[in-house]
Amino acid sequence: MNLYKLGKFLCTVIFYPLYRIKVVGKENIPKEGPVIICSNHISNFDPPIVGITSSRNIYFMAKEELFKNRFIGGILKRVHAFPIKRGMRDRNALRKGLGVLKDHHALGLFPEGTRQKNGEIGKGLAGAGFFALRSNAYIVPCAIIGPYEKFKPLKVVYGEPIDMTEYREEKASAQVVTDRIMEEIRQLHKINQ
Repeated sequence: MNLYKLGKFLCTVIFYPLYRIKVVGKENIPKEGPVIICSNHISNFDPPIVGITSSRNIYFMAKEELFKNRFIGGILKRVHAFPIKRGMRDRNALRKGLGVLKDHHALGLFPEGTRQKNGEIGKGLAGAGFFALRSNAYIVPCAIIGPYEKFKPLKVVYGEPIDMTEYREEKASAQVVTDRIMEEIRQLHKINQ
C-alpha cells in the first residue's frame, strides 16, 4: 500500500466518524481527465477532508514553509503535495500544477489562499483562474460547510463542473475566472447550509 492510499484510509477512519461527514454531489467529479477541484478554506483539515471525500486522488499545493521540516516535507511529497511560495508568483509551482493537469490528474486548490476562520467565503486569488484558463481541465467547485466540531456534522458539497469554454475563447482574465469559481462555491455553501 503506498503512502497516499494509507493516508487516505487513516484519514477516512478518523475523520468520517469524528466529524460525521456527509458528502453531496460526489458524482459531479469526472472519473478521468484533468480536473481542478476548487474549495473554500476554513481549516487546516480541509486538504485531507477534500482528499477523502473525492473519488479521485488529488495533488495539492501547500505553503512552502511546511516543506522546510524534512520529515513533514517528505510525507507531503509522498501524498501528492507540492510547495508554493505564498504572496508571489511562483513559476515552479505553476509549472508543476499545469504538469499535473497535463498528465490528466486532479489538482486541489483553495483559491482564497488562506483559511477564513470566521466561516465566511473570502475573495479568491487569480491562481485558480490561471490554471482553469491554461488547461482543458474540468473545474469542480466544492463547499466545505462546518464548523469543525467533534461529533457535529460536516458537509462537503461538490457542484457540477463549470463550463470554461466561453472564458477561454474570450481570453478572460484569471481574476474574472476565479471570481466566477468563488461565486459557484458561495452558491453551493448558501444552498446546502
